Formats: sequence, C-alpha cells, structure tokens
Amino acid sequence: MKSVAFLGLGVMGYPMAGHLKARGHHVTVYNRTAAKALKWVAERGGRSMPTPREAAEGQDIVLACVGNDDDLMQVTLGPDGAFAGMKPGTLFIDHTTASADAARELHAQAAKHGIGFIDAPVSGGQAGAENAALTVMCGGNANDYARAEPVIAAFAKACRLMGPSGAGQLTKMVNQICIAGLVQGVAEGIAFGQKAGLDIEAVISVISKGAAQSWQMENRYKTMAEGKFDFGFAVDWMRKDLGICLAESRRNGAQLPVTALVDQFYSDVQAMGGSRWDTSSLIARLTR
Repeated sequence: MKSVAFLGLGVMGYPMAGHLKARGHHVTVYNRTAAKALKWVAERGGRSMPTPREAAEGQDIVLACVGNDDDLMQVTLGPDGAFAGMKPGTLFIDHTTASADAARELHAQAAKHGIGFIDAPVSGGQAGAENAALTVMCGGNANDYARAEPVIAAFAKACRLMGPSGAGQLTKMVNQICIAGLVQGVAEGIAFGQKAGLDIEAVISVISKGAAQSWQMENRYKTMAEGKFDFGFAVDWMRKDLGICLAESRRNGAQLPVTALVDQFYSDVQAMGGSRWDTSSLIARLTR
C-alpha cells in the first residue's frame, strides 16, 4: 500500500480518491474548495491539507484530476504547488484532460526535481469513476508507468502506456474526436426516427445489434429521446476538450471538419442554456 495524495475532488476525482482509500492506500486530499475536501475526509477517512504542497509532502505518489491546463499548473508549480513538496524519486500522475504541451512541460519540470511524471487522462465519465471502470491512457517512460499502473488499478478497468510524455493526452484527443461524431450521429438518428413516427425503443433494440452499435447509443438513447440531460459529462467540459483537439490539429496538420462542426453545435447548446447539460444534449438543437 502507498502513501498518496489526490488533488482535485470534482465529479471524477471525488470517487477516484475514494477507490484509492478503499484499496488500503493512505490518502491525503486537496481541493480548491476546502469544504469539499473536509466532506470527503468525513465520509472516507484520511486527511486533507490546505495547499497542494502540503498535501504532497511525504507522499510516495501524488495524483491530480483538475479542470484544465491553468488549473493543473496552479496545483503543480510555484511555492504552494505539489512539486515543491515532493521528494526526488516520487511520482506524479495527472488524470486531467489537458494539452499535450502541458504534459510535456510538466514532465520536464518534474524531472528537474527528480520526480517521475505520467500524463494519464481517463475516459468513462462520472459513472466510470464511481464504478472503478475507467479507461486510462498514459504517456511517460516505462519505469514510471510500471509504478503508476498498480495504483491506477484502484479505479480503472483498462490502463495502457501509449508512448512518451504527452501520448496519453494525444490518445484522449482521439477519444474525444471519435465521441463527438458518434453523439451527433445518434442525435440525428433518433430525431429522424421521431419525425418518422417510429418507436425509438424498438429501433434501437434492432440497430444496436448491428453495425450502428456504440456505447453512446446504448447508454444515452433513452435520455436523448426523452430530452433529459441533467447528468453526465457537461457540454462546457466537452467544448474545452474539443478546443484542445482543434488546437493540436492546427499544429500537426490533421483535418477535423466534423469535430469543428460538432464543436459549433455544442456552442449552440450553450446558447440554449445547456452549458451544464450532458453531451448527449446535441439532440436538443434538432428537437426544440
């Protein structure tokens, strides 16, 4: 069992840190809103600290799951950042969905402190975090990954090293690019079926057994058809992720016409008041 710190107790980090505690690790938590960290400790045990540095001091491994590049820099760098409290030979695992540039920069900064760094964004959403069924895609060196994998196993059903620093974040970009087109396709299919007067339950029961099958279809078709979106991965966060994808594509020359279009569709959903709706709310553009 390891002595670990977990930085960031949002909808993903809160249950992820809980699984680490349930596995017997000694867990210290930090959250920008301290009341949430105190609530976690009251429920799960362990302890909380008021700064990332204090949370990281004396730990074997520090994990983070925060909002974006800026949040990640705030919890890692500077006098109150985690790196300032970590000893040489320890390991930082970042589960934030961030840019590959941020991952590479933090890998370099960690190396200056003698700290290992793994970028390890996750897929599976809130339900995956709560059920310890996340998919984790990692970037970094093999030795650091070998130390990280047994700890990540507390909340993951699948974990793989994808390449050097930044490769985990690049793989997560592929994941989000694929999801964007899938959700729009399912939204259009359901909206079309409704206009055609079909029984959507019956339609999905048939086509989900064939080539159209996808996780998005099987897990989101009911609420999409009912216009219920107050759960799951928020549109604001998806637009953040797609912005990272589009920025990377401008650097590497990849063409992402569908991704760019769906990003604009999500902008329309935001304008409808759906910033915090689940990403399946793309159908709202077609039915409201």
